[in-house]
Amino acid sequence: MVHYKLTYFDARGAAEIIRQIFVLAGQEYEDVRLSRDDWPKHKDGFAGKCPFEEALVDSIADQYKDFINEVRPCLMVLMGFAEGDLDKLTKELLLPGREKFFGFMTKFLKDSKSGYLVGDSLTFADLYLAETSAEFAKKFPTIYDGFPEVEAHAEKVRSNPALKKWIEIRPETKF
Repeated sequence: MVHYKLTYFDARGAAEIIRQIFVLAGQEYEDVRLSRDDWPKHKDGFAGKCPFEEALVDSIADQYKDFINEVRPCLMVLMGFAEGDLDKLTKELLLPGREKFFGFMTKFLKDSKSGYLVGDSLTFADLYLAETSAEFAKKFPTIYDGFPEVEAHAEKVRSNPALKKWIEIRPETKF
């Protein structure tokens, strides 16, 4: 049987709606609440190593969300959730969105000595960029044109032994 565990601060905040959904669904779950003092012991380390790096990683994640929202109509057609002219959407949305997003990411990568977007280790921002760009490359082989740093970054991230193994065994899905 599935056991759900919700870990959040000792506050309602963003977790409260999730708690309410569990209650409405009649789903039992473990409600783990962390104090401010306990929080640093539970951080996973994929958000940056200091407050400044964390802010940069968050800003990249926000750029990623903006990019995905911008190209969403193209994604919906690509995944088969909507009908539309994929060539037109690619030309009008995906390619201009890529120019902007990959341009921002290239700036971070050129400033990096590690090959990662922020700092000297893998962050969830690296995962966003590598996964998304590699998936787009399957459908659009020229997606990296003009952005060799983004392509090298995807190869670096996806060569991580644990990720490489996961990518090999994960279920095949459209996107």
